[in-house]
Amino acid sequence: MPMRTVSGSVAPIAAILLALVLAGCTSSTSLITNRTQGYEISESAMQQIRVGQSQELVKLVLGSPQSTNTFGDQSAYYYVETKVRQTAFGVTMIQSRTVLAIYFDKNKKVVDKAVYSLKDGKTVTIENRRTPSFGADRSFIDSILSSF
Repeated sequence: MPMRTVSGSVAPIAAILLALVLAGCTSSTSLITNRTQGYEISESAMQQIRVGQSQELVKLVLGSPQSTNTFGDQSAYYYVETKVRQTAFGVTMIQSRTVLAIYFDKNKKVVDKAVYSLKDGKTVTIENRRTPSFGADRSFIDSILSSF
């Protein structure tokens, strides 16, 4: 079978189609995206927090905390920043995690601050066992029939 060549008027259309197909293969449509979950804790904001400042000033500088804790007459604010890589298929991988903890005394003044990372954390295994209770293994119908 003889080969046919593209005529002069079809060649520009074929070139445009080829360019559009190849444009879809560029690296700008990355399969992996980097993003931050939670707060973005800047170094300058952390430096603004000093011992003796009030809780209101901390909220003004950093915003509302993600979590708070009260123990006795002391309290703490926690700001969590997690940097993740997510694939186009929904797989999320944690790259780093930073927890800024700010501790307050009974007068609601800063007494200390600490920065924790992933290496400071500990893995906790969750227990899946159940304690059986009376009637837990019977269905609703079994319970009604056993009452007769």
